[in-house]
Amino acid sequence: MTGQAARRRSAYPYALYLPAAVVFLVIFLVPTVMAFYFALTRWTLFDSTFVGLDNFRDFLAEQNLRVGFVNTLVYAVLTSGLKVVLGLLLGVLLTSKLRLRGFLRSVVFFPTLVSTVAVGITFSMLLKPQTGLVNQALALVGIDGRDWLGDAATALLSVALVDVWKGVGLATVIYIAGIMSIPTEFYQAVAVDGGSAWHRFRHITLPLSWPATYSVIILSFIGGLRSFDLIWTMTRGGPGFTSDTIASIIYKQYQAGFFGLSTAGNVLLFLIVTAIAVPLNHYLGKRQVAM
Repeated sequence: MTGQAARRRSAYPYALYLPAAVVFLVIFLVPTVMAFYFALTRWTLFDSTFVGLDNFRDFLAEQNLRVGFVNTLVYAVLTSGLKVVLGLLLGVLLTSKLRLRGFLRSVVFFPTLVSTVAVGITFSMLLKPQTGLVNQALALVGIDGRDWLGDAATALLSVALVDVWKGVGLATVIYIAGIMSIPTEFYQAVAVDGGSAWHRFRHITLPLSWPATYSVIILSFIGGLRSFDLIWTMTRGGPGFTSDTIASIIYKQYQAGFFGLSTAGNVLLFLIVTAIAVPLNHYLGKRQVAM
């Protein structure tokens, strides 16, 4: 009886994992395995034909794939870098002795709560060349605005800046949590030594908020590599194919009815994100331990 009770007690903690394991199996593992299989077929809703690696060869031969891959990397690096810098600066500002600090935190975080599609539609209207408020505001100070979303030189950059505006609130909240967890004794020691605000930031806040920086980089970079909804809402990958990302190219294949081809693209995107994110996570994790 005692042995049976001991076994029940030892099994009890593992039983708590069961609900999460079922959710992980149903929502992630099973669809992932099915995606790998259907990537090897030409399929419709009712049947499928095994074609081996043909879908992968056809997708890699897509004429816009190189542009989409470069755009995806540029978009991910730009948005994640700006979120780190702006999130850190806003985090420092909003943990200082600032009036209306709580209200300003809410204002900064609010865009994160808004639907991405709604944000895309709103900024598409604001950035219109003739009637958009952005160009109208620039005209008041004598600056000729441009077609921000219709110009190949500015379309991807414009979408990236909107992405930063929407996502910097989450980065700021992560930094606020990281900065507030730093013991005040460190700041007091700097003050005793006569250190300035810059010294407090450079030698205390910046290195000790590295766990927050690590989290923001990983989350925003992976999100940038998988970017689709904001780009599709604002530019549809245009003008032409100049703001296409890998995800938008995949979606265009879905629209054209090439389901097996687009599934192969999704598998390739999954492998690309994994190939970049895993080494990046390992490198940043080692830096975190070292610091």
